[in-house]
Amino acid sequence: MKTAIIGAGIGGLTTALLLERQGHQVTVFEQQAGPGGRMQYETDGTYRIDQGPTIVLLPDMIRNVLDKCAIPQEDLKLIKCDPLYNIHYADGTAYTKYADPAEQKKELLAKFPNQAPQFDRFMHDMENIYRIGVSQFLEQGFSNKLRFFTTSNLRFLYKSKAYRDVHSFISDYFTEPKLQDAYALQSLYIGGSPYTTPAIYGLISYSEHAHGIWYVKGGYAGLIETLVSYCEERGVTLQYNAKVDKIRKNGKRVSGIEVDGTSQPFDNIVFNGDFPAIHSLLGDNKVKKKKQPEASSGCLLIYAGTNRCWDELQTHQFVLPDNFQFNMEAIFETRTIPEDPSFYLFNPGSIDATCAPEGKSALYFLVPVPSGDHIDWEMEQDLLVERVLHKAEQTLLPGLLESIEWLKVRTPDDASKTGLYQGGSFGIAPNLLQSGGFRPQNKPFGIEGLYAVGASVHPGGGVPIVMQGAKNLSDLMKREVGDNAQETVRKSV
Repeated sequence: MKTAIIGAGIGGLTTALLLERQGHQVTVFEQQAGPGGRMQYETDGTYRIDQGPTIVLLPDMIRNVLDKCAIPQEDLKLIKCDPLYNIHYADGTAYTKYADPAEQKKELLAKFPNQAPQFDRFMHDMENIYRIGVSQFLEQGFSNKLRFFTTSNLRFLYKSKAYRDVHSFISDYFTEPKLQDAYALQSLYIGGSPYTTPAIYGLISYSEHAHGIWYVKGGYAGLIETLVSYCEERGVTLQYNAKVDKIRKNGKRVSGIEVDGTSQPFDNIVFNGDFPAIHSLLGDNKVKKKKQPEASSGCLLIYAGTNRCWDELQTHQFVLPDNFQFNMEAIFETRTIPEDPSFYLFNPGSIDATCAPEGKSALYFLVPVPSGDHIDWEMEQDLLVERVLHKAEQTLLPGLLESIEWLKVRTPDDASKTGLYQGGSFGIAPNLLQSGGFRPQNKPFGIEGLYAVGASVHPGGGVPIVMQGAKNLSDLMKREVGDNAQETVRKSV
């Protein structure tokens, strides 16, 4: 059973290992010079830092998928972050999130004493929603749409208030505006506005407390290196600088792909690019006439190497503007660059000495911005970078500007050039009509042998969720072609 995977991102590599365990002969085609997609390192040779994802959530989900890939637990070296992170407000105050419940209660009693009971109620209510949500949604595929529209699923969506947005849902628990923002901003992890993303994504802020925030020793991109090493060891073929131009079909079944003008036959094809791009590979011109999917937010990413450290600075920090809602409206509604930007700061040197030479720091700033091609980033990026670095210096990093030795910037234009849909950093947007059964599925069309995985495919974005999507896909393929794949194994033994 020959299977081609288009794209060597986290979804493609995880799928490759899962399918290899099921007896598939797997070849991965990656158009870039190396694997990982957005999970790579950014480096100048002296400083090294993750280019994309940095916050490690749901460690047990990652471990469970790696276990299905037959990767030993000790190969995933996780370091727990506690405190989880600090949130800095425009008035100079800050709120710290903790994994330790006792420490969190102290913080609440010190900063927002009347909100402590509300936090307990939030955690209690979300525990049950999380348990059901994982089993009924994250671990289930809906290639058969009827599996989504079941009575139990619809009852759960109603009880979890998924029809509401995250921010209004959180506001039912916290009356303090600062805490409303603190427990709603996590929708930005998957590129959605807290004011439009369905309330069920409030599970992200719950999971931070319930399961912790972690750091992969050496950087999140190190997980890609682990997956690649096992692919090579187990006979998965990895081809780089190999751009797939076309998915070939014979009637309603795939027959192979074209790579650099050469046709290659395959029994199954898994697409791990950003999902909307699959239509051009299929030659589907009709899709251009349909309403296009909404993209997730874009990111302005600033990587900096400095000749000094900030000893008290924790690993993760969020800096919020004076008016968070106005900031979100600029990004997601008027689709303009916010004048008062919010940003996330990653300082891995607080727990990992390998990112920079002794006495120096590698820093990462992520600024949510609009996706799309309507902004001239060559004209706009310098002013936004200046605003962010100046604000960071005033808020968190005294002496930052004069300490910078290396600086690199990535914009939505750069993301678009690597194949990310409309320059969005998180796949298609996680709005109500692009979630659950409404999102592209592991088997997206009525074409036999054609499958999909990745951030734009159910169950959605975020590294552990994409990896779970790869497991869902492998389970689906085992049901559909498992007997043939196992026969291939038996014949090869």
